[in-house]
Amino acid sequence: MIRLLILLVFLLFTSSSLSAKASAANDRNELASTTTPKTLKDLYFGEALYYAFQGDWFNSISRLDTELAQFHDLDEPELDSLYFHLNQAEFAVGDFELAYRMHQRAGRAITAVIEGNVEETVRNEAIFRLARIYFQKDQPENALHAVERIRGAVPERIRDDLPFLQAQIYLANGRFADATRVLKDLESAKSLEGFVSYNLGIALLRDGKEQDGRQYLDRTGQLASNTPATLAIRDKSNLVLGYKLLEENNPEGARQVLDRVRLNGPFSSRALLGAGWADASRERFDRALVPWSLLIQREVSDPAVQEAMMAVPHAYAQLSVHSRAALLYGSALEAFGTEVDKLGASIKSIREGHFLQALVREELKQDANWVVKLRTLPETPETYYLLDLMASHDFQESLKNYLDLEELRKKLVTWAGDLDAFDEIIGRRRAYYQPLLPEIDREFRRLDAQMRLRLEQRDRIEQRLKGMLVVPRPDYLATAEERILREQITQILRTPFAGGIVPPPDFEARIRRLQGVLDWNIYTEYDRRFTDAHKNLRELNHVVGLLQRQYISFVRTRQAATQSYEGYDDEIRRQRQLIQAAGEKVRELMARQGHMLEMMAVNELTRRRQRLEEFQVKARFALADSYDRATRAESQKKVSQ
Repeated sequence: MIRLLILLVFLLFTSSSLSAKASAANDRNELASTTTPKTLKDLYFGEALYYAFQGDWFNSISRLDTELAQFHDLDEPELDSLYFHLNQAEFAVGDFELAYRMHQRAGRAITAVIEGNVEETVRNEAIFRLARIYFQKDQPENALHAVERIRGAVPERIRDDLPFLQAQIYLANGRFADATRVLKDLESAKSLEGFVSYNLGIALLRDGKEQDGRQYLDRTGQLASNTPATLAIRDKSNLVLGYKLLEENNPEGARQVLDRVRLNGPFSSRALLGAGWADASRERFDRALVPWSLLIQREVSDPAVQEAMMAVPHAYAQLSVHSRAALLYGSALEAFGTEVDKLGASIKSIREGHFLQALVREELKQDANWVVKLRTLPETPETYYLLDLMASHDFQESLKNYLDLEELRKKLVTWAGDLDAFDEIIGRRRAYYQPLLPEIDREFRRLDAQMRLRLEQRDRIEQRLKGMLVVPRPDYLATAEERILREQITQILRTPFAGGIVPPPDFEARIRRLQGVLDWNIYTEYDRRFTDAHKNLRELNHVVGLLQRQYISFVRTRQAATQSYEGYDDEIRRQRQLIQAAGEKVRELMARQGHMLEMMAVNELTRRRQRLEEFQVKARFALADSYDRATRAESQKKVSQ
C-alpha cells in the first residue's frame, strides 16, 4: 500500500503536466496569430517574423532588437516604416524572448507593453503572457498577482486559455475552491475537452471533496474522443482514479477503472500493473496473472515491467506452482543482471562524455522520436531508462539551454571565421591599392592645382561681369586683336620718329581716326558682347559643374579606396576579443550545464540500478524459497506414491 500511495501522490502532483504541454504546443500558433500583421510595411520586421516562425529565436530576436534600437534613435520615427507595426514589434520581441526562455527580458518587454498606451485587448493579452511566464518559472504568487490585473475585454483567441491558466494558478497557490469555480465555467469549452474535467477532479480531491472529485475523474475517464491529447488525459484520469481506489482498499472498483486504460497508451504499463494488484489484493492470483503476463512481455527497462517480473512468480507461488515460480524468478534474476550491467555501462558512457556528444548531433534534431533513436547510436546510454527523466520539464529546460549554448558556440566559431575572412579581404585590398595610390595622388595634385587656377580665373570674370551691370566697361570686352591694335596705336603715339624724319601733317589725325574706329567698334558692339559673355559664362559654369562633380567623385572614390582597408584593424581586434571572451564564457556555461545534465542522467540511472539490485536480492531469496518449496513438494509427492 505504501508503494500505491507514493504513486498516487506522484500522479496527483503532476496533474497539470499534460495541460501545460498542450499549452506549450500552441505557442507557435499563438505567435502566428498575435504578431503577424495583416499588411507588412517593414521588411526588417518581416525578416524577424520569418526566422521566428521557423523556430530560429536567436536570429529573430537579434534582428528585431536591432530594428527597434534604430527606430528609437530616429529624430522623426513616424516617418519610418516600422512605425506602422511598433506595438506588434514590441509585443513580438517579448514573445520571441519568452519562446527562447529569456524570461527576465521577456517579462520586461511585456511589462512595457502593459504600461504603455495600448488597447485594452492588447494589454490584457500581455498580462496573460506575463502571468504564464511566472507560472512556467514556478512563481505562482507572482502569476496570481499578474492575472488579477486583467480587466475588461479579452481577445477571442485566449477567451478559454485565460480562465484555464487562472485555474492552474489557483491550484498552484492552494486556492482549490477558486480553481473549482473557474473550471466549472469552462466545462463547455471544446478546445479543452478532458483537461477541464480532469483538473476539476484534482481540485475537488485536494479541496477534500472526495466523492465529487472521483465523479469528475470517472467522467473524464469515459470521454469519447479520437483526439490524441484527450485520449491521453482520459487514460491518466483512469490511472489516477484507479490507484486512488486501490489505496482506499476498493480493488473491484479499481480494476474496472484501470481496465478502461488503452493497452497502447503511455499509461498502459502502470494500468496493467495496477489491475494485477487489484486482483492480487483479493487473492485472485490466477486473474492477476493475465495483466501481469501481458506486461512482462514489454520492454524490460520499464519500471512497471520490472515490478511485474517479480509479481508474476509471486502469483505462481501463491497458487502453489513453485516450480514455475522458481523458473520465473530465475529468468527475472538473469534479466535484472543484464539490465544492471547495461546501466553500469550507460553510467560509464555518460561520464566519458558520449551522452552530451550524442545530444548535439544534427541528424537527431530532424527526428521527432530522437530520444528513442538516440539508443541506436554507438556508445550512448540506455535511453529507455531516461525516457521519464528526459520528458520532465527540468531536464527539457536544461537540455534546451545546453543546445542553445551549443548553437551559440557554433555561431561564435563562425563569426571568428568571418573575421579571418575580413582580414584576408582587407589585406588583398591593401596590396592592390597601396602601389597605385602614390602615382595617382601625384597626378591628382597637378590637376588639382590647374583646376584651382582656372576656377580663380572664372571667379574673376564673374566678378567683373557683375560689376559691369552697374558700371559699363566696354574695354573689358575687347577682343584680343583689338587689344593688340590699341597697344600698337598707343606705342606709335608715344614713340618719336628716328633720324630726324618729319611725319606727314595729317599723320596724327589719321592715327586718331584709326583709334576712333577701334573704339567705335568696341562701344557699339558692347551689348552684344556683354550678352555673349554671359552666355559663355553659363556654358563655362556648366563645364565647371561637371568638373566639380568629377572632382568630388574622384575624392570619394579615393577616400573609399583608402577606407576599404584602413581603420578596421582596431575594430576587428576588439570584436575578436569580444568573441573570444564570449566563447570562453559559453564553454564555461556549457561545461556546467553539461555536467548538470550528466548528473541528472547518472542519478536517474543510479537510482534505477539500485532498484534493480534490490529486486535482485529479493529475487535470489524468492528463488531459493521457491526452489525449496518445489523440492519439498516433489519429495512429498514421491513419498505419497
